[in-house]
Amino acid sequence: MHYVYVLKSKKNGRTYTGYTTDLKQRFADHNSGKSPYTKNNRPYALVYYEAYVSKSEAQKRERSLKLRSNAYLQLRRRITSSIHES
Repeated sequence: MHYVYVLKSKKNGRTYTGYTTDLKQRFADHNSGKSPYTKNNRPYALVYYEAYVSKSEAQKRERSLKLRSNAYLQLRRRITSSIHES
């Protein structure tokens, strides 16, 4: 499986969107500081993920969420309570 996920920093509330084939390991990597982009804002909570069979579809979705603010805003509206509770 291929996963697109959204993390929320417990330190400052920022969100991070990513793609992986091993969600548990990638989440652990973010929280242990192995990811240079996210290490300064840890710890993180996993607030959302989507699973895909197709690698290309998952990567397409990740790009859409990162580059198209409208797609990301729509997702944030759907998961508002998850983002605010964690």
